[in-house]
Amino acid sequence: MPHRKTALRLAAPVAVLALALTACGGGDDDSDADAKAGATAAASPSPSGPVSGGDMAQGESATGKVAEDPGQVTYDVVAQKVEVGTEAEAAKAVADAADAKGKVLATAYVKYTHKSGPALTEGSDVHDATTVFADGQRGGVLIGASEDAAGCEDPYDVDSWKQGESHVFCETYVIPANAKSVEVHWSEEDGEPYVWTFPQK
Repeated sequence: MPHRKTALRLAAPVAVLALALTACGGGDDDSDADAKAGATAAASPSPSGPVSGGDMAQGESATGKVAEDPGQVTYDVVAQKVEVGTEAEAAKAVADAADAKGKVLATAYVKYTHKSGPALTEGSDVHDATTVFADGQRGGVLIGASEDAAGCEDPYDVDSWKQGESHVFCETYVIPANAKSVEVHWSEEDGEPYVWTFPQK
């Protein structure tokens, strides 16, 4: 796991620019995910619809399973809040300030609680399924931007995670400055996303 963390941090400066340039065009990844989800649904039709996913109230937690290295773990997940910054802060965070014109940073604070399953000893993949949307469009992820934010933990520093323990991981995305709402999405593999909506003034 340490080599993965180092690789991510070394790649951050290049990735920040590339992702900022494609910040609001998003949808290719989601289209692939939707196609996979559709194929799964067709293969195993269910009269009651999706097993997971849906709109969540603020403070409401979702329960889902994640295939971790030692085995499947069930988590409670809740998007606690979203902090939206300024255009000036966004300009400082990206490699080329021009890429942040009309954009702001949105940092989602998400709490994950290990409910059942094996203890983890080499990190977790639970946060990989978290994304941030603005007015229905996926934002552009900003790698490494929230590692030092107050109240946020670096998921690659969590080497031991037992049942009953919780951690707060943050995801920072570049979104339009005039967005009316910010959504935090999290889903199980091949599942529909749980969505927490945070209206903006």
